[in-house]
This record gives sequence, C-alpha cells and structure tokens, in this order.
Amino acid sequence: MTEKREYKDDYPEKKLYIPGPTEVRDDVIQEMCQPMFGHRMDRMTDLYTTIVEDTKEFLGTDNNLMVLTASGTEFWEASTLNLVDENILCTTCGSFSERHANVAERLGKNVDRLEYEWGQAVKPEDVREYLEQSDKHYDVVSCVMNESSTGVRNPIEEIGDVIAEYPDTYFVVDAVSALGGDYVDIDEHNIDVIFASSQKAFAMPPGVAVCVVSDDAYDREVSKDSASWYGGFQRAFDYYDRKGQTHSTPAIPIMLAYRKQMKYMLEEGHKGRSDRHREMAEYTQEWAYEHFDMFPEEGYESQTVACIENTQGIDVAATIEGVSEKYDFT
Repeated sequence: MTEKREYKDDYPEKKLYIPGPTEVRDDVIQEMCQPMFGHRMDRMTDLYTTIVEDTKEFLGTDNNLMVLTASGTEFWEASTLNLVDENILCTTCGSFSERHANVAERLGKNVDRLEYEWGQAVKPEDVREYLEQSDKHYDVVSCVMNESSTGVRNPIEEIGDVIAEYPDTYFVVDAVSALGGDYVDIDEHNIDVIFASSQKAFAMPPGVAVCVVSDDAYDREVSKDSASWYGGFQRAFDYYDRKGQTHSTPAIPIMLAYRKQMKYMLEEGHKGRSDRHREMAEYTQEWAYEHFDMFPEEGYESQTVACIENTQGIDVAATIEGVSEKYDFT
C-alpha cells in the first residue's frame, strides 16, 4: 500500500514541456477563481452554449459537439458502448491505441487488431486490405491520430476516406494529444467520432474532454439504445438542444477557463495554430535528426509531441533532472 505523502505549499514552479498537462496562461487560470454559480442557471446556459459554438467554429465542424467533465478516456468507453454491437477493428501502433483495444475487450466486444510495430504508422492501404479480406462486419474502426508513446501522427484523413467506402462502419479517432495543435478537416474525411482532452494542445487545465459526433453516429446510438449513460450521445445532445446545458453537473471553474482560452484559439485560428505547432516541430525534428534520431517512422512525425531516439546512450533521466534543476522546467 502506498503511504500517505503530505502535500506542501512550497514546490518550485516549473514550466511544463510534457505532452500534458501543458502550460496554461495566467489569465486563463484566473478565470477559475470566480464565485461559484449553479449549473442550471441561465449563466451556465450562456457559458456552455458559448463554449460549444466557439469550439465548433474553431474546428470548422457542423457536427454535434459536447464538452464533458472527464478525461479523453471517457470517450474510449462511450464510443464503444454507443456504436459497437459485436466487432471492432482497432489499429494499434503504441500504448494508447492498445489501451483503446483493451477498453473494448473489457466491455465484452470482439476486438481484432491491425497491429504495427511501435514507431510505425497505420497505413490506409492496410486498412482497406484488412476490411476487404475479412469475413466479419466491423461496427467501428478505431485509430489514434497522434500516438504520444511513439510520436507517430497517423494519416487519419486518408484512413477516413477508406472507411467511407463501408457506410455501416464508423470511424472513431482518439485525437487527445493532437486536436487544437494539428489541423484536421473533421467533416470532410468521414470521421464519425473524434475526441480530445483540455490539458493537451488546447492548453487548458485538465478536467474536461471534447467530443465531435457525426449525425450518422448519433443516429446509430439512438437506434442501438446505448449502454452508456454518462457518455451517451443522445442524452448529451438532446439535453443541449432543449436546455443549452450539460446533462450532469460540469466542472464549472474549468469551463470558465475553457471559454477564456478558446477565445485565444479563435483569434489564432485552427490552421494558424496548426502552422505554429508545425514550425516548432520542424525545428525540433531538424535538431533531433542532426544529433540523435527520431523514433517515429520518417514522414509520420507528430507535430505536437517529439519522441527522440537515444542513439548516443546518454542517461536520459539524469539529463532531464539536471536540465530541470538548472532551467526550472520539466
């Protein structure tokens, strides 16, 4: 059993250079210090409708969108319960895509894997070949857009175009560490469900997750009578249409911070924000290729996470500790 460790008040401040949580603007943090108000008040309706519509504008989507008090993990479970009767094909190329498959197995679904070595990207032509040769009908094909464990950015646009050839198969994308920092045209590429967390490229405090759902996926969940209560598409979107609020009590302080940060994101724009991340990624990758090597397959490097292969045998843990102490970041 883990022994209790007392939380102190004198921890040194460290600038965050980790996949998440990421740095949050001071004025965004201050938004969370407002007096509390009720989640069924008109003020909450104003707040939540602003959040939803601003996020849809930022992402350029006409699909349904919810912001739920949860981590992105919630939508692994919810999308599986809402869309999968029997079979799901999980493309796996790292830790998080494998976890998605594990979640589906724990929910009692028949899971097949299209597996890749860590560092390799999922290929659209492999997905097509697998679906063509399989004698099963898959309710869902899942893919991680940005595999944080390997630094791979999967070509979800091309994969979505392949799955569009199978109208009764739904495409579910985990974009937790990419959305907000890497542009994707959700509506154009047959993405039925795509979700992300606030603490990654959205640069918000952790605690809420964003999920975009196509009309087809919504209709599927309605006809299926989903086993998911908290993450049920019908419950969330019908309540929003009737009340302009969330169906369960949200983390109001984080929603306030979300609204503030989303205004900054709208000013920069989806493509502008993506271009800025790409520029930083290319700078980092050039340095890494010169001095070490990148772990992901060349041409599929993430633009929000850098996974560098330790080709020089340095003590990574000691290096990080030393740099953290000297420059106050982690």
